[in-house]
Amino acid sequence: MVYCAISGVRFPCLPSVYNTKSQSSFNGDPLCRKGLSFFSKKDPSSLKMLAGKSSYDSDSPNLAVTTSTATTTTTPTPEKVLVPPDGNASEDPLIVEDKEKQETSTPLSESIIIGKTEAKSRSIPPPGSGQRIYEIDPSLTGFRQHLDYRYSQYKRIREEIDKYEGGLEVFSRGYEKLGFIRSETGITYREWAPGAKWAALIGDFNNWNPNADVMTQNEFGVWEVFLPNNADGSPPIPHGSRVKIRMDTPSGIKDSIPAWIKFSVQAPGEIPYNGIYYDPPEEEKYIFKHPQPKRPKSLRIYEAHVGMSSTEPLINTYANFRDDVLPRIKKLGYNAVQIMAIQEHSYYASFGYHVTNYFAPCSRCGTPDDLKSLIDRAHELGLLVLMDIVHSHASNNTLDGLNMFDGTDNHYFHSGSRGHHWMWDSRLFNYGSWEVLRFLLSNARWWLDEYKFDGFRFDGVTSMMYTHHGLQMTFTGNYNEYFGYATDIDAVVYLMVVNDMIHGLFPEAVSIGEDVSGMPTFCIPVQDGGVGFDYRLHMAIADKWIELLQKKDEEWRMGDIVHTLTNRRWLEKCVSYAESHDQALVGDKTIAFWLMDKDMYDFMALDRPSTPLVDRGIALHKMIRLITMGLGGEGYLNFMGNEFGHPEWIDFPRGDQRLPTGKIIPGNNNSFDKCRRRFDLGDAEYLRYHGMQEFDRAMQHLEEIYGFMTSEHQYISRKNEGDRVIVFERGNLVFVFNFHWTNSYSDYRVGCLKPGKYKIVLDSDDPLFGGFKRLDKDAEYFSSEGWYDDRPRSFLVYAPSRTAVVYALVEDELEPAESENEAAEG
Repeated sequence: MVYCAISGVRFPCLPSVYNTKSQSSFNGDPLCRKGLSFFSKKDPSSLKMLAGKSSYDSDSPNLAVTTSTATTTTTPTPEKVLVPPDGNASEDPLIVEDKEKQETSTPLSESIIIGKTEAKSRSIPPPGSGQRIYEIDPSLTGFRQHLDYRYSQYKRIREEIDKYEGGLEVFSRGYEKLGFIRSETGITYREWAPGAKWAALIGDFNNWNPNADVMTQNEFGVWEVFLPNNADGSPPIPHGSRVKIRMDTPSGIKDSIPAWIKFSVQAPGEIPYNGIYYDPPEEEKYIFKHPQPKRPKSLRIYEAHVGMSSTEPLINTYANFRDDVLPRIKKLGYNAVQIMAIQEHSYYASFGYHVTNYFAPCSRCGTPDDLKSLIDRAHELGLLVLMDIVHSHASNNTLDGLNMFDGTDNHYFHSGSRGHHWMWDSRLFNYGSWEVLRFLLSNARWWLDEYKFDGFRFDGVTSMMYTHHGLQMTFTGNYNEYFGYATDIDAVVYLMVVNDMIHGLFPEAVSIGEDVSGMPTFCIPVQDGGVGFDYRLHMAIADKWIELLQKKDEEWRMGDIVHTLTNRRWLEKCVSYAESHDQALVGDKTIAFWLMDKDMYDFMALDRPSTPLVDRGIALHKMIRLITMGLGGEGYLNFMGNEFGHPEWIDFPRGDQRLPTGKIIPGNNNSFDKCRRRFDLGDAEYLRYHGMQEFDRAMQHLEEIYGFMTSEHQYISRKNEGDRVIVFERGNLVFVFNFHWTNSYSDYRVGCLKPGKYKIVLDSDDPLFGGFKRLDKDAEYFSSEGWYDDRPRSFLVYAPSRTAVVYALVEDELEPAESENEAAEG
């Protein structure tokens, strides 16, 4: 999550501020219901930007509010709209299907066929007792009143969803009721905008005429219009054409992109985005060919940003990522790819965290079908695809996003200061609103159902769970910090419900929460009283490494390192990482930069002498990553490029910015030069980056074979401050880390559990990894009986300075990782 935002900046790479008077309404040919398309007929996946001008024109005479109903048609099958009794739910409208439609629809709980794979029946279990958390952690009994109230609110929401919506399975399919709904007879468009006084659907299909398709509003603020098919049977809105909703609101007349839009595009030379009606013909829709992989026991996640994944200074495409980057991730040994910035965001430099269109994939990288093709290819390679989903806040962009959508401050968000995140410069959802629940639950369901994502990393969960958002707050572990008046119960209940939906309907899906607070019960199942995540991101580890890297080697404490890596809650799984993607941004430093600084630019070629700074940096870079993976949790995450110590920071293209004070913040001339990943450096065998990359690859393959991250056996036998040595066991592996800067130890005794012969299966000092070959990889080590370091047996090793070595019983001897040629052929 990017924790800083430049106030006032909303749109990427354009020096001028949006001026509505400089735009005029679309004045192309009056095609009326035939429209223009962003997609070429020959190549439906290519974006064909319109040459026409923007649809927005504050001076247009067509903005006059009218009540013409000549061209307005109501839907042939009206639906019931109900509101839960006062006090049982929010006052927001509740839309449900009528009984006739429910009876004729195919329930999702039945078996369905996807490609050649039959999906098993899926259902969401009813709420449990929520009491097991007190057995897991007796310390929680002192906060039973808070936790029982939390669970009662969760049960109330579930019961009301069952009563008024036909269950969570139906409720989470809001995209089948709101937005654009295609039927045999035409298209129905619905939008929840209770603050609007008048609304009309406009676009290329009706030549942006606000009088052509005026909408009607029901008593609960849902606007609706039905567009019948054209006389020839073709749809009234052509695939790929631009659409918006024009509304007369308390804040004035405005054009907005539909909240449930499935695709939106920024045309060349324009600042505002346009909603795109995306409904390709059946023969052009992407059909998934490969089944989704089963969830692995241990997660090894490669975090990636599609746009900046090219070696060239440009915005990369889904297709190129599919063809070039996915095979690389597979070859490196990762089993999951976590993709950032999927949801559409008008401000590119927000890293994808200021979302404007929640149901639309980022159009900079291609079409929705291109993204589906990427995910399908990942599944073919056996990779899970996780989405970095943003439900913690929204862009405050009023032109393209949800902010002030219906002209009011409290539509999707809390009103006043509670609805604004002062550090992120963004809007905060009102999780107690019924329609916000529908929107967000349906959004999560949409990405899993439509795109076959295998799960989520929920961003900014700490900000959601507390009204102080974790800002200027130090969490000490005192339970009063988690269960008090600062806790946003509505937000926590939403997280419980969305995890219920995810795990009930998609049992193999993975749910990861970004929480820095250490909230107890975070990764306990909802039925047991927990929040329901599968994993928590172990964020304290990266902070600890930053802290240590600013100290001298002599000041590092082995016990401090071990404590940070292992300080996690019982029965709550963690995904660890040595450094976050935020550290790769300009102004911050990656671990490689902390270690080697400017020497990375001049001394990484193998045909040149190294420097002490580079030698130290490469050695510690490998050790830090391995010990993080070895002790940090049940999953591991790496941001793309960090596996080989990427030497460049990320600097998004930006122009100069003038602050209200008159001060000018210089930009980078809108350059993409630093907004890419130089994978070629890691592949170049004549550079030291290659050795770092090969070590990361070996580390991933070691975990694939031994599964040490999820081994039930873990024992830390040594954390010697004098020797600077850490020794621990994971499964049948023995890890030996010597952090001393000069001392190497001969005949160094290390404890072990099982008797037998041990061999080296990973050595950070191997020349292949940029090491000095101080160990014989073919040497054999035999255990001897007798207690040592509280272990029943031990064996003698040579522990060179600044090395990490992994030993395994011969019965578990490491199978050689496939060669690069074999990986390429695979």
